[in-house]
Amino acid sequence: MALYKADGTRITKAAFPSTTAGITDPEVIVTQDVYATRHSDEGSYYTGTSNDTKPEGSVKTLAFKAGQVVRQSAISAQYPAATIDSISPATGGVAGGTVVTITGRYLDGVTLVTFNGVTGTALNVVSATKLTVTTPAVTAGARDVVLVDDAGNTTKTGGFTFA
Repeated sequence: MALYKADGTRITKAAFPSTTAGITDPEVIVTQDVYATRHSDEGSYYTGTSNDTKPEGSVKTLAFKAGQVVRQSAISAQYPAATIDSISPATGGVAGGTVVTITGRYLDGVTLVTFNGVTGTALNVVSATKLTVTTPAVTAGARDVVLVDDAGNTTKTGGFTFA
């Protein structure tokens, strides 16, 4: 799931339109209407059964109304951290250049993928369940793959082997 402004611009967790109204799990005041999307059929996008071709879904509904007071935790719950189910292929050359497909959940917020701390290139978020990225040049061995998004980093320890 993703959240959007009325004009269709995706809202990141860090840029959620609100102001603080409290301290511990503060209440915030939503400063503009925020919309959620879902798929138009009965299938589940995150399990891969949807026929809706839009990555975020084609049905838009009002999730938070301007002026509404909500707890920060309610907003944070809308931004689950990405998960990694598979990395394919799982091996490639130390010179880099291997196009890797990562499948999982909540990948639509991923903004960076690193291999052993080195940034991959040509990141393409295909959907909330699939992305592609090209490996950088990295020394030989099994290396951690890290997905970076504003919901928190996700690490697959030894997720890609450079040979």
